[in-house]
Amino acid sequence: MSDIEIGLWVTAGMMFLVVLGMRVAFAAGLAGFVGLVWLRWNGFDYAPERFGKAVEISVKIAGQVPHSKVSSQALSLIPTFILIGYLAYYARLTTALFEAAKRWIAWVPGGLAVSTVFATAGFAAVSGASVATAAVFARIGIPEMLAVDYNKRFAAGVVAAGGTLASLIPPSAILVIYAIIVEQDVGKLLLAGFIPGAFSAVVYAGLIVAIAMIFKSVGPPVTGFTWRERLVSLPPALPILAVVVIIIFFVYNPFGEAWGTPTEGGAVGAFIVFIMALLRGMRLRELLDALLETAKLTIMIFTIIWGVLIYVRFLGFADLPHAFADWISSLSAPPMLILICILLAYAVLGMFMDAIGMLLLTLPVVYPAVMALNGGEMVSAADSAFGMSGPMCAIWFGILVVKMAEFCLITPPIGLNCFVVAGVRDDLSVQDVFRGVIPFFIADAVTIALLVAFPAIVLWLPSLAG
Repeated sequence: MSDIEIGLWVTAGMMFLVVLGMRVAFAAGLAGFVGLVWLRWNGFDYAPERFGKAVEISVKIAGQVPHSKVSSQALSLIPTFILIGYLAYYARLTTALFEAAKRWIAWVPGGLAVSTVFATAGFAAVSGASVATAAVFARIGIPEMLAVDYNKRFAAGVVAAGGTLASLIPPSAILVIYAIIVEQDVGKLLLAGFIPGAFSAVVYAGLIVAIAMIFKSVGPPVTGFTWRERLVSLPPALPILAVVVIIIFFVYNPFGEAWGTPTEGGAVGAFIVFIMALLRGMRLRELLDALLETAKLTIMIFTIIWGVLIYVRFLGFADLPHAFADWISSLSAPPMLILICILLAYAVLGMFMDAIGMLLLTLPVVYPAVMALNGGEMVSAADSAFGMSGPMCAIWFGILVVKMAEFCLITPPIGLNCFVVAGVRDDLSVQDVFRGVIPFFIADAVTIALLVAFPAIVLWLPSLAG
């Protein structure tokens, strides 16, 4: 049996385990280890006396791979970004942000829902976790909307969909993971997420206003705030803006050299929010809760990374990524059509897998194929299929797949944000939340289509960084 055939059989087995309900981390790690043993034993012509040697070699590979990758400095961004979000919550910055958005925007049709979307976008700019964002605003935004007779399903859908913005708006844990897997510049990817993330929030807001204008009972406007009340609401929300500016200047300084690395920016941002939380009266119990929640989410992400990296190393030995890339390149269909089919495949796959696990499992195979479609890693814009250089294509594709990962956070039956919102609110079922997010599928489809049609939305900021 060839190495490619072994790779296909092991991949099929891993997907079967995932469908049966095994966690992605364990399914990938087990499949990767079995695949490594199979490959080695196949190389020994299945000699019974060499099976132990095949296992020994595979154990060494499986033991070394996770440490060598996870010890990367870039991955230290993940816990600092997550910690910023939880500290911001306990510093009451999220409440201040929502209150400011409400006083300035709530007068439009569906205004409280629009305020919630923009508040989640603001919180996403200091938090790298979609789940945390959805949980926080399920406690803050939904009660406010229900108090003025919003449809409860619609209110839940707004929060679940708004929480997905944290996947794209930096600091984003998923963007960092993408950068590590495909070995691209973390700073440029974080920069690339700002405009598409803000654009997604605007599209959500436009959809909400349209729905509220058509169905008057869905999201009534809230009026009565004076200009003085609006202006008074701004100072408490300014610390969020300060942290965002600091992180941006550590990633890219438009006036000169960057202040440091993205990792240092995340650490400084976490320290500043920590000081703000102390000044606003955060108690020791709340600090411990923030640290504990950060540790839980970080361990979950790192466990997935460990397991998947064993599987990725097996794929490398089986040469499956190159075989898939060669097959994709040989297709006679236009490259853009193939890319769209790949994105649609992500939409289907996301119905059955969590976002991080899905990207980690697929990128080692799909990314080389997309690069090959464009003309290779080092192709110039003039010679490429998509009209952009290899490095720019890597950034553009990264934003597209992360946007697809956002989409997967609200699609049934696995949509994690929907489960989180339902878990926080006793008066909502998971089915209520899934029904509430249905209109946002349209908004996401429009956003993805525009990002594909107009790559400059993604590439303008990173192109300024050189």
